[in-house]
Amino acid sequence: MLLAAAAEPDQLLPAREQMAFTLGFHIILVPFGVALTSLMLIANYRGLRKGDEAALVLARRWSKVAAVLFAVGAITGTVLSFELGLLWPGLMGTYGAAFGFPFAIEGLFFFLEAIFVAIYIYGWDRMRPWAHFWSGVPVALASIGGAGAVIAANSWMNQPGGITMRGGKVVDVRPGEVFFNNAFWLQFWHMLLAAYIVAGFVVASVYAVGMIRGRRGHYQKLGFLISFITAAVALPVQIFVGDTIARQVFDSEPAKFAAIELLPTTGTHVPETLGGVLIDGEVRYGISVPWVASILAGFKPSTRIQGLNAVPADIRPTTAQVNIVHWAFDIMVGTSMLMLAVAAWFVWVWWKRRNTLQTNRWFLGAASLCGIVSILSLESGWVVTEVGRQPWIVVGLLRTRDAVTTQGNLWPTFAAVLVLYLAVGTGAIWVLLSMKRRWRRQGDENVPVPYGPDDASGARRERSEGKVL
Repeated sequence: MLLAAAAEPDQLLPAREQMAFTLGFHIILVPFGVALTSLMLIANYRGLRKGDEAALVLARRWSKVAAVLFAVGAITGTVLSFELGLLWPGLMGTYGAAFGFPFAIEGLFFFLEAIFVAIYIYGWDRMRPWAHFWSGVPVALASIGGAGAVIAANSWMNQPGGITMRGGKVVDVRPGEVFFNNAFWLQFWHMLLAAYIVAGFVVASVYAVGMIRGRRGHYQKLGFLISFITAAVALPVQIFVGDTIARQVFDSEPAKFAAIELLPTTGTHVPETLGGVLIDGEVRYGISVPWVASILAGFKPSTRIQGLNAVPADIRPTTAQVNIVHWAFDIMVGTSMLMLAVAAWFVWVWWKRRNTLQTNRWFLGAASLCGIVSILSLESGWVVTEVGRQPWIVVGLLRTRDAVTTQGNLWPTFAAVLVLYLAVGTGAIWVLLSMKRRWRRQGDENVPVPYGPDDASGARRERSEGKVL
C-alpha cells in the first residue's frame, strides 16, 4: 500500500496514502459509535433497576462522550464518502450501482441514529426514566445497522457477488446478494465484536488509571466493571470468529492467505512463521513452528496451501505488501492474546481476591494498557483486510491502479485533509478534556442525578414544571 511501481499512475500513491490515513483515523471512532452507546444503556438500566445513582451518572456522562464522538465520526465519515468518488472514479463509475447500495442503507441508519441521539441527550431531564431509557435503544441498534452496511460494502470488495456484467458494465444488481455477500456475516461479527472490545477496554482504561491514582469509589469501580467485563466477554468469541475468517480467506482469497502466512511457494506441512520478512522470495528472521499453518487451515498437516508463486505476476502483491500484511496479522493476533491474558487475570482476581481489585496496581496497570493495545489490534486488522486485498480494489474484477483518478495533483488534497483532521481531532480532544475537568470538579459520588427510583425531589421538579412525558 505504500509503494508504487514505476508503471503505476502518479496519483496512485497519494490516493492510497490519503485513503489509508482517513480510514485509519475514522476506524478509531467507529467502536465508540457502535459500542459506547450499549455501555451507556447497560449503566442506565442498572441505575433504574438497582436504584444506583452512580450508574445513572455514568450513563449520562457516557452519552455526552458518545455524542461528541458521533459528531466527529460524522465529519470524518463524510470525507471518506467523498473520497470514494474523487479518488477512485473507476470503482464508483463501474460498480457504483452495486457498491453504492450498502452506503445508501448506511445513510438511513445514520439519520435514524442522529435523531435518537438528540432525543436521548435532550431527554435526560425531560422524560420519564424508562421512556428515556427506551429512547436510547434505537441509538445502539442504528449504530450497529450502520456499521453492518459499511461492512457489507467492504466485504463485497473482498468477495463480490450479486451483479451481472455485460461489456464491462453492470447491467443487473441483486441488492440482497450484494449486501449479504459470502464474506458479510463473518466480517460483520468480527467488526462488531472488535467495536465492543475496543470501546470496553478504552473506557475501562480510563477508570483503571483513576483507581491507580487513588480514586477508588463505587463510581470508578462500576465504570471499570461495566466496560471491562463487556470487552472481556467479547474477546474469546472474537478469537473464535477470527480463526473462522482465516479459514474462509484460505478458501476464497488464497493470495491474501499466502501473504498472511508469508508463504513464497505452494506446499503441505506448512509451518507458522512468527515475525520475519520476505526478502528476494525467501523468508528470513522469522520463528518457524512446524506444520501449524497447515493444521490451522485444514485441521491436518497435509493441508496444501497455495504460495505466492502460484499467483500470476501481474496480480501478485508486492514484497512490501506481503510483509505489511504478515506483520499486521501477527500484531493483531499477538495483541489479542495479550488482552485475553489480562481478561483471564481479571477472572482470577475477581474469583480469588475480589476485594483487592481496586488496589492491585499490577492488574490495573495491565488493564489500563489494554485500551491502547485494543486500538493497535483494530488498526492491524484493517491493514490485513485492506492491504491483503491488493492489487485488487474489487477482488478478481478491478485492480486498484485501474480505479484511481488520473486527474490533478493529489498531494495538496492530502495535505488539506491532514490539516482538517488535525483540527477536528484537536477540537474533539479539547472538548473531551474540558468535560473531564468539569466532571472532576463536580465529583463522582455526590452528583445530582437526573432521575431515579429514589429521586423524589427530581420527580416533584418534573411534575411542577410539567415535563413528565
